[in-house]
Amino acid sequence: MPDLSADCAGIRSPNPFWLASAPPTNSGEQVMRAFEPGWGGAVWKTLGVDPPVVNVTSRYGSLDIGGQKMAGFNNIELITDRPLADNLREIYEVKKRFPNNAVIASLMVPCERQAWHDIVARVVEAGSDGIELNFGCPHGMSERGMGAAVGQVPDYVKMVTEFVKEKSSIPVLVKLTPNVTDVRHPARAAAAGGADGISLINTINSVMGVDLETLKPKFSVGGKIAHGGYCGPAVKPIAMHMVSQIAADPQTRGIPISGIGGISTWSDAVEFMLLGASSVQLCTAVMHYGFRIISELVSGLEDWMDAKGFSRLEDFIGKSSAHIVDWNELNLRHKTVASIDRSTCIACDLCAIACHDGAHQCIKIGRDRKPRVVAEDCVGCNLCSLVCPVDGCISMKEVKTDLAPLTWKEYSTCLPKPTI
Repeated sequence: MPDLSADCAGIRSPNPFWLASAPPTNSGEQVMRAFEPGWGGAVWKTLGVDPPVVNVTSRYGSLDIGGQKMAGFNNIELITDRPLADNLREIYEVKKRFPNNAVIASLMVPCERQAWHDIVARVVEAGSDGIELNFGCPHGMSERGMGAAVGQVPDYVKMVTEFVKEKSSIPVLVKLTPNVTDVRHPARAAAAGGADGISLINTINSVMGVDLETLKPKFSVGGKIAHGGYCGPAVKPIAMHMVSQIAADPQTRGIPISGIGGISTWSDAVEFMLLGASSVQLCTAVMHYGFRIISELVSGLEDWMDAKGFSRLEDFIGKSSAHIVDWNELNLRHKTVASIDRSTCIACDLCAIACHDGAHQCIKIGRDRKPRVVAEDCVGCNLCSLVCPVDGCISMKEVKTDLAPLTWKEYSTCLPKPTI
């Protein structure tokens, strides 16, 4: 059986599956109920200074896509609205009962050295295994100069990380906001400030919709709404992109990463780890299906590692990272052409319509009402295979060209130089 034990920036846990800082980690009672069936770690719902914040109702909204409930999820809930002393006492109790599981304290206080020193000392004394600096929450707290308001300014990221490292004797993760132009800049600032690791992504600014009957925002608070944080399965590609950026950036390469964003299954988790994450954090899937999903996450990861011959997580973490490159490093001479299995085609015409109206006009309808590909016109864009409702009916076949690979970088050196 493979060894699932994880080490992310010196924070050790029995497996790489952590609960993200969110409602599922709002109390010690919840975290202990999560550890019992097998969660490896929990990032405590963000702690702040007293008096606690005041939340509103309602707090959550969702986007259903094609019958999938909560494909996208939005919240306007703030950090913990429970007293700091209660949370610290429960962290101590959880660690006493589950000494081998990781408890990470998520923190958010004003950008003042003393405020950070005070709260860091208290969470270390409570027995936390690590600290996560919440520089990502996009709503409510950012208007008060915290959360994403810090994460969007690299100088602030570096300064506050330095405040925390001055006082902390345990590993420090910096949680980044995706609401920036280039996430590598705050990541570099965190590394420069001494962060032991990076966690990402936090939620994305969003408004979930407008009710066409009332003309008011959906999921409103008395008819009004503020932008909230968007997460869930729909954000997974964005999160993976940002994880891969940090894993590949020469200035942050090698820094431990805790991956967050749309992870619902063991295979989602493996994808993040292949791109460089050494632990993963889940929230929306747990809010939807509960703590018991951990059994499928663990067994799925074990089965996959067995099948691939991996005995420990380090055998595959980051193994796919080098395959994410800039566009100008792709091979211009790589060619694929669509191939339609006529025996499984149901003649629905979706591929032909999509190709004719939305792509490159290379699929024709034959006399038998079934589509055929005009190979010499096909640009291999994939659209027909994406819209086809029959799994495996349309596949993309590689065409050998006998030409040496050629990137845009190489091709552009052969172009005539512009003259004015």
